[in-house]
Amino acid sequence: MQQLDVHNDLTVVGGGLAGICAAIAAARQGSTVALIQNRPVLGGNSSSEVRVWVCGATAHGVQHFARETGIMGELFVENQYRNPEGNPYYWDLVLLEAVRAEPRITLFLNTDVRTVDAADGTIRSVTGWQMGSEKEITFYSPVFADCSGDGLVGYLAGADFATGREPQSLYGESWAPVVPDTNTLGSTILFYTKDTGAPVRFVPPSFARDITETAIPDRRIIRSEMNGCAYWWIEWGGELDVVDDNERIRDELQAVVYGIWDYIKNSGRFDAETLTLEWIGAVPGKREYRRFLGDHVLTQHDVLGQTEFEDRVAFGGWSIDLHPPGGVYSAERGSKHWHPDGNYHIPLRSLYSRNVSNLWMAGRNISASHVAFGTTRVMATCAVLGEAVGIASAVAQRNGLTPRELAGDHFGLMRRALQRADASVLGVVDDDPANLALTATVTASSTLTHPAVEVSSGTLPLTTDLAIVIPSPTGLSLLVDAASDTSLTVELHDPLKPQNYLPLKLLDSCTVAVPAGEKRWIDVPLEWRGSGNAVVVLRSNPDVSVHTASSALPGTLVFAHRDPAPDEQWTEQFRAWKHILPRAGLCLRLGETTAYAASNVVGGYSRPYGGPQLWSSEDLAWDPEPWIQLTWPTPVDLTEIVVILDDDVEEDLINLHHHRTPFECLPTLLRDYDLQAQDASGTWQTVTTITANHHRTHRHPVSLTTTAIRLQAHTTNGHRRAHLQSLRAYGT
Repeated sequence: MQQLDVHNDLTVVGGGLAGICAAIAAARQGSTVALIQNRPVLGGNSSSEVRVWVCGATAHGVQHFARETGIMGELFVENQYRNPEGNPYYWDLVLLEAVRAEPRITLFLNTDVRTVDAADGTIRSVTGWQMGSEKEITFYSPVFADCSGDGLVGYLAGADFATGREPQSLYGESWAPVVPDTNTLGSTILFYTKDTGAPVRFVPPSFARDITETAIPDRRIIRSEMNGCAYWWIEWGGELDVVDDNERIRDELQAVVYGIWDYIKNSGRFDAETLTLEWIGAVPGKREYRRFLGDHVLTQHDVLGQTEFEDRVAFGGWSIDLHPPGGVYSAERGSKHWHPDGNYHIPLRSLYSRNVSNLWMAGRNISASHVAFGTTRVMATCAVLGEAVGIASAVAQRNGLTPRELAGDHFGLMRRALQRADASVLGVVDDDPANLALTATVTASSTLTHPAVEVSSGTLPLTTDLAIVIPSPTGLSLLVDAASDTSLTVELHDPLKPQNYLPLKLLDSCTVAVPAGEKRWIDVPLEWRGSGNAVVVLRSNPDVSVHTASSALPGTLVFAHRDPAPDEQWTEQFRAWKHILPRAGLCLRLGETTAYAASNVVGGYSRPYGGPQLWSSEDLAWDPEPWIQLTWPTPVDLTEIVVILDDDVEEDLINLHHHRTPFECLPTLLRDYDLQAQDASGTWQTVTTITANHHRTHRHPVSLTTTAIRLQAHTTNGHRRAHLQSLRAYGT
């Protein structure tokens, strides 16, 4: 047996998405990192061993302009390009290559950390056994990140933690039980099937559960065409200890899977003669165990109230999603959901231990109540927390700060590092003095100033109320049909927060005369005095139809009002407004607007927040070679130019396909562009050329002195206009 010592700036325990993003983020900040994973593949619950969808702030399209950026965003976009069919093994490759691309990361697969050397609230080292190679490896570093899910490192180090469900009296959460208990969310095993084209028998094993003796056939949805995470409700073990009873839980879940498959194949209720069982998981996908306590415990109130923490480092948007402890055998619904009005924030103070001074945590073990954990636990949110921890560990270390000090008086250092990394954080303005673009004048070949969509693709009767989200409108006209002379009631609403897209506060109302006829433009005399998104509500009138369009203006959305379904018993979770016309919209004309101004690419938010926050050229038919330019009054010395493109964060990507996204490259991304700099004679010189692009962020190292730089767009990946989210220029 070999005994090895490994020394790094950061040790990350856990190779799920939280650990992967923590390791990559720290490495990109200059830290050396040991990434330790106790399985042979990376990805945790998202890997080919477990095959859970990577869900996050988009909440399957419930939240808007919400897809993660930063490292998780890169993984989503790369997977869409490489793996549009959602092959779980190709997803493994996307993750492995992302880690291997970072030379400062040393990866230790099949390495199970079992002991921790800690004293006086400080971890000195962790030791693991690498299976197969028979090596005992001790890892030393100034700081550690527990991204293990179950939280073994923090537990062995003596970190304060909670398990089970806290009582309502502790945090005043309405969804907490009155009496505390040890119940958690259970674990899940999934399965895949395939059609062989010929009859296939299935002889169930002796231990298969007869599900006809349970509530499963009546209380859960079973279809022969379902696969993988469509069976998320195959859950059990919440009333047990999901770690101590892991083997028992695995056996029971496999018995349930074989019982469901027996029911599909042999009950005669399904067309399944040619189907066979292609894959069944052997590793239970755990949802919940230890939650470490930091300087802030995220609660239901923070999520639903969208608390704007000064030390916010990430965002989420998934519903508070809680499941019955009895899991698959419960007669209750498989889950209940409570969506916030939009994305919520997560503070840095929830990502480090309050009593172990050098312990960071990311993933499903962060400082949150059981109720708030119901939303933070989804993997894309775990991933952005991992990136925040990786950045924080490096920023704190190079400035000689503890996690607590970084989250306090020195948080400005973290804020700028997050912004520079294009991390998933909301409402953080780029005010970094190192970004010399902030001192430049911005000009462009053209700008979308009088946006309109005028070509009809059909009509939509106003049989229900419609809501239209519009960025910074100074006027609005709609294309309508009317069966007779009538009128239309129109309301103006405030969404209240820049990340919200719902009509939450009525500001104004008017009635517009609509004469009989087809394709008539009507003006809506509502005046929006705010800065950011407005929501216009068209009250139902079955005599009126609005014209739809096959495309939409950047930042616009259309919702329809709906009444609750009979089984939506949780009135708190019901959302009356449902998004319709994805990737499309209504025929409309807006007044003159600065929502797409060239100045948006300097400073600002680099993602939609109270508007699209991007530059849009005019239509490429009118401006076929659009450009945008930064000009300085005196020469500047540049070492890096960063281009952040529009990767359409409204598009809900997913790794293993809850749904199918129809394109491999996001159409809004520039496909080909040149980056140019002006020399001393005033001549433009090409610094670099990008072709066949499918990425959001490009970091171009340069060494030049100039008074102007220009991005010259050539083609997009299908969009009709050139978009740019941010253009940054850094000096020495």
